Amino acid sequence: MPRMTNSQIGTPALWRRLDALLLAALVVARLRIDTLAEGAYLPLRQQDVARQPWLGHLLPPQAMELLAQQQLVDPIGLLLIVAALGCLLAYLLVHEFVRGERSRYWVRLTLVWILIGLTVFAPSMKLILLRQGSGPASYSHDGGVIQTEATIDFLLHGRNPYVEDYTATPMAEWGINEFRTALYHYPYLPWTFLFSAPFKLLADSVIGWYDQRFVYLLLFALTLLLLPGLARERSSKLLLVMLIGLNPIMGSDLIYGQNDSFVLAWLVLSLWLWRRGQESGRARTWGAAAAFGLACASKPTAWFLAPFYLFLLAGGAPADLWRRPGAWLHRAARAGWPAVVAAVLVIGPYLLWNPAAMIDDVWQWANGTSANAYQIWGWGASNLTLALGWTASRFAYWPFWIPQLLIGAPLMGWLGWRQTRENTAGRALWSYALFLFVFFFFSRFLNENYLGYILAVLILAICQDEERCSSPVQAQP
Repeated sequence: MPRMTNSQIGTPALWRRLDALLLAALVVARLRIDTLAEGAYLPLRQQDVARQPWLGHLLPPQAMELLAQQQLVDPIGLLLIVAALGCLLAYLLVHEFVRGERSRYWVRLTLVWILIGLTVFAPSMKLILLRQGSGPASYSHDGGVIQTEATIDFLLHGRNPYVEDYTATPMAEWGINEFRTALYHYPYLPWTFLFSAPFKLLADSVIGWYDQRFVYLLLFALTLLLLPGLARERSSKLLLVMLIGLNPIMGSDLIYGQNDSFVLAWLVLSLWLWRRGQESGRARTWGAAAAFGLACASKPTAWFLAPFYLFLLAGGAPADLWRRPGAWLHRAARAGWPAVVAAVLVIGPYLLWNPAAMIDDVWQWANGTSANAYQIWGWGASNLTLALGWTASRFAYWPFWIPQLLIGAPLMGWLGWRQTRENTAGRALWSYALFLFVFFFFSRFLNENYLGYILAVLILAICQDEERCSSPVQAQP
């Protein structure tokens, strides 16, 4: 049966301009979310911007005073909004006036990069500078920035961050008193601070101070550079950079310093190396496995990709798992051993150092069985236990593992079976995102940053399957 074109379907205008429509929605969402967040959580930003040595002198005093009258946005933030909307307008005009396909692609990709710089990188640097003038417990996320910087200090002084508490660090100045159980736990895995430590040493020696967002921004830039290599069509490459770079939730989380972009960077690097390995041989496939191992050594959210990614790395006929299990296991072990080695080399020393402390921080704190457990929180189904009176306190234990097991186990089996029928990167990522969503929805907490991360994985999944991602948009006028 011949394939129908967009004009035959009858909606050519929609598909021709879909990327422009998506970009407009993303930019408006990014700007609105960030202005609301600053207005709600940063009440002193106007005064702090005015007295910051660099930011406060970018404009004449009169201009700063006039722009500050809008209140919701500080003068520098307001000019960034103006510049972003100007770039969005330029992108829309490119659709009308630039006809060459190659030229139009590069102009649009450049404008998307500039928009990401204006709405993610520049606001992040603004908060980094404001933090330097206002104290280490300000203008940043508690765990992703303040606590991780403290773990780097512990590392450099030979102390175990899973044994130490954080009551004598800037973490003690952050948050609401009754909910500050993180003062006694570090819930992330060692690669977060091991990888970051050299950058702290470098920054301290060059500029005299450090902010953990330096590492997050660097890895986010690397992620954006690698993304076009995950797709074949220009339209797919453009959508990948646009949708992940301007992810409304992840962008805001990066600005304040949450660390989901850190894990995403190692997953994207692994996928990029895996694709190159399909063309050039085993060495890059081993590199892909090692990069995935580092993602797993960063945060437990990466662990749930392992069964699906293992099918991908093993290659061959996935049905060999039950037809010729020995052959399949040999392929899987030969392709996946670098992931195990990388994860063990990073996690192993700390687990051997004090296994009880590490398990308590990384696992028991999150599932509610630690002495100072994380509270029932976020947007997930756990709120029903409070609404229905099943728990008397946010800190009480409730067996969320039961719905996770009852729903997650059959789903994992179904998704694994689908992976044997369609062993592609897109299927592996889609299954991972779906299972992760179920796991967190029925967990003790579903914080909004997890939704931003899941959204990024879904985008990666769709844009791995070229016929799904690129065909609607590639029919340009």
